[in-house]
Amino acid sequence: MKAEAGTGASLACSVAPMLSVRNGARAVEFYKSAFGAIEVFRIEAPSGAVVSRLSVEGAEFWLADESPEHANFSPESLGGGSVRMILTVPDPDAMFARAVAAGAREVVAVKEDYGWRLGRVVDPFGHHWEIGRPLAS
Repeated sequence: MKAEAGTGASLACSVAPMLSVRNGARAVEFYKSAFGAIEVFRIEAPSGAVVSRLSVEGAEFWLADESPEHANFSPESLGGGSVRMILTVPDPDAMFARAVAAGAREVVAVKEDYGWRLGRVVDPFGHHWEIGRPLAS
């Protein structure tokens, strides 16, 4: 399915999460360290608030400092989140260890279950990440 942009260029349909965080600049640095993310776009307000698009081996997500005035709250403000991200990578054990070394907290150790090698961490901003890969059938 393709949508037409105002310039006449075709865009492929996609969905990317937008994570609300406290201290967006610190969050960008965490995701670079934990997942090897590359920052591909950034807007920074004079206040220091950040909107950033990040890519982990081509898989993109966004983050922005929370803005309660626009009903954008971080898991820290809400006392938890309602969404878990699934990061599918060739070596979940290595990525899991990298995330924990960067400051994520282990929720479920990496193990084989339900046809996946999968573990879950919560990042310092309250977002849960399941890191894994499907097992060969």
